[in-house]
Amino acid sequence: MTTKVHGVNDFIQEISTMPGGEKINLCIQCGTCSASCPNANKMDYTPRELIAMARAGMREEVLSSNSMWLCLSCYMCTVRCPRGIVPTYIMHALEHLAMRHHIASPRTRTPTLYKVFSDTVYAAGHIPRFGCMTRFYLQVNPFRALKNIPVALSLFKHGRMPIKPTRLKPEALKQFRAILDTAETLEAHHEIL
Repeated sequence: MTTKVHGVNDFIQEISTMPGGEKINLCIQCGTCSASCPNANKMDYTPRELIAMARAGMREEVLSSNSMWLCLSCYMCTVRCPRGIVPTYIMHALEHLAMRHHIASPRTRTPTLYKVFSDTVYAAGHIPRFGCMTRFYLQVNPFRALKNIPVALSLFKHGRMPIKPTRLKPEALKQFRAILDTAETLEAHHEIL
């Protein structure tokens, strides 16, 4: 690991300007978030370590870790934080930055699922569950889908995963995509500021 010693920490400034990352500088490194996290033992770095590394300017190490992708969004860290920080939001901000900078951890498939999910929503205007999961498994490992066949059959049986997806009307899909395009443009504009 490398630390940034001199100069302005652009990484922490980038995080603190993102929704959810505003309070990162309030962290006192007490470790309550890490002690509260049910997934901390699976993470490359605990939430406390990840925040310390971000504050040290260790962009590559932070964004290439699996830590933020393993956040369960259970908010146990948030409820217990003595400074009122929402570490869950910081984790989501780091996920967003990793996706934006095309930095992935080889130890998790979650970024691939996020990408497949967002591409599917943009293309169809909703989530055709069967098609989305098919695309995901084709990208990561088609054979892993085989062990999920019992779950899929149960979902089909209970009407929770239709094979034939519903379709949006062309005008509704056009309007939906315009909303997403506008949101992306606003985000790009925010990055420039």
